[in-house]
Amino acid sequence: MKLVRAAWKLLVGIKDALVLLFMLLFFAALFAALTARPNPATVTDGALVVALQGQLVEQPEETDPFAGLAGGQMAKQTRLRDVIRALDLAKTDARVKAVVLDMDSFTGGYPAVVAQAAEAVAAVRATGKPVLAYALGYTDAGYLIAANASEIWAHPLVGTAFMGPGGSQLYYKGLIDKLGVNAHIYRVGTYKSAVEPYLRADQSPEARAANQALYGAILSRWQELVSKARPKARVADFLARPADMIRAAGGDMSRANLAAGILDKTGDKIAFGKRVAELVGAPSGKPVGSFNTIKIADYLAANPLPTTGDAIGVVTIAGEIVDGEAGPGRAGGDTVARLVLKGLAEKKLKALVVRVDSPGGSVLASETIRQAILQAKAQGLPVIVSMSGLAASGGYWVSTPADMIFAEPNTITGSIGVFGVIPTFENALSKIGVTADGVRTTPLSGQPDVFGGTTPEFDTILQSSIEDIYRRFVGVVSASRKLPPARVNEIGQGRVWDGGTARQIGLVDRFGGLKDAIAEAARRAKLDPAKVRTVYLEKEPGWAAQIAEAWQREQDRDKGSEDAALGSDLFARIAADRRASLAQAAGDVRRLLTGQSVQARCLECAGFAPADPRGADRALADLMLARVLP
Repeated sequence: MKLVRAAWKLLVGIKDALVLLFMLLFFAALFAALTARPNPATVTDGALVVALQGQLVEQPEETDPFAGLAGGQMAKQTRLRDVIRALDLAKTDARVKAVVLDMDSFTGGYPAVVAQAAEAVAAVRATGKPVLAYALGYTDAGYLIAANASEIWAHPLVGTAFMGPGGSQLYYKGLIDKLGVNAHIYRVGTYKSAVEPYLRADQSPEARAANQALYGAILSRWQELVSKARPKARVADFLARPADMIRAAGGDMSRANLAAGILDKTGDKIAFGKRVAELVGAPSGKPVGSFNTIKIADYLAANPLPTTGDAIGVVTIAGEIVDGEAGPGRAGGDTVARLVLKGLAEKKLKALVVRVDSPGGSVLASETIRQAILQAKAQGLPVIVSMSGLAASGGYWVSTPADMIFAEPNTITGSIGVFGVIPTFENALSKIGVTADGVRTTPLSGQPDVFGGTTPEFDTILQSSIEDIYRRFVGVVSASRKLPPARVNEIGQGRVWDGGTARQIGLVDRFGGLKDAIAEAARRAKLDPAKVRTVYLEKEPGWAAQIAEAWQREQDRDKGSEDAALGSDLFARIAADRRASLAQAAGDVRRLLTGQSVQARCLECAGFAPADPRGADRALADLMLARVLP
């Protein structure tokens, strides 16, 4: 018994020690996180460092509070409007002697989102302030932003590689047939190619023609913007014959880039830091390569948004539109609707701007959001839509209440079409000797029966419902855009358009960004755009997420930017892009297995999304959950 009591005391002691250790770690993390908040007092003369970490997005996802504490990889996302606001302020701020674009961990963004950041960089450069960009290597998105800098630096062992939009897409018809899965597809739209992977083994001629037109427009716009920023750079040669250009330089990619005017200088982080220090000075007692720094978080905290003037509300619809509630980075129908209605009731808004960056999603959730926006019109408020990188399918559905729609020339929009997918497994089960039988009291009893298959009556009802929703979609667009339904049907059919073409065919009114949309909303409300204030109708992150974000800032501050590489060198970034195809495949399978609602979604738009190094893991996790959750 003495031995048992001794063992028990030992176990209790270990338990108490572990609890104490956990509490100490927790409070240490809490203290570090709270002390890592932005500090406006630190803003002094120096270089404003704009660190583009991970994806450039309209609305970052809420930080996972457990990822950092568990030692995992936190999501890296940068909010577009923060970057644009900081650069806009830097143009006239005497404390900002130069701007540094730290692009080591930049993984991209939708074409229009990247173009807006590039335009903001160009505006700073136009004032005569030095703008220096550094990355180990650049691909398309990163180079478009860096091209607008006065100096583009890269590591001498890396360089640039331009891919252009496009590539292969996975098709599952052969696998589905071999497994015996019946994919019941209900759709409207000749170009609704989102469901083609379940129906075909290759791309349909209609989808190929539409994608060629879209990809061509996006690439042309990229070339136009790069040529404007770097007229002497031989970018066209690197797009058309990259192997010849690099072979001519003896395989030295960075040397080939320098010779073609694509890069200005090469060097490591120390050499780059020394160059910045020449312009803005260096702090004493710091390692070589250091320079006087203004962190963007501190800079924005030192320049808060105005709190006086008439209020223009801005609601952001970012990410997939889903039923019910959702956090930042996903547009929950109920969440967004509640934010709009609460803002209308409490914020004394004079106008509403709807910022859309979404591929669409649930039809029901899209309609929930649209009805909430219509309440602003019912109160006599002007409603202006500002399309960011993507406003397709459900993203266009929620845009229809607008008095005016702004977009960028390379915004991806349209995709006016509807679909639904329901898989059944009667053939797959029969291969292993499993069959299904039972009693039905009506043609719809037990439908959809994933074990025994769907009935003709059920298929007819769902297809009729899809067609009815499409007619409603066409009707809503027709009334909003003042176009005949036949014309909307013609330009609809699930086809995706670039912003330039969308303007020509009447889906978009003007080119411009969020700032232009806010100014237009003010004018329509008979207000001076220079005297209004912007009120963002957003869900505040929870306390755990705030701690996690602060903890991440502290980690980044301790590690320094050299360790913050999601896709360190050029080859790692290219590999990350290719790994994204695994995430796409897992996501496609998840959508097939869990298609439970009618969708107005542009799945083909995923080809323009930036690679997310967490994408494959997340999609596979979602797939596993789909198999075990009801």
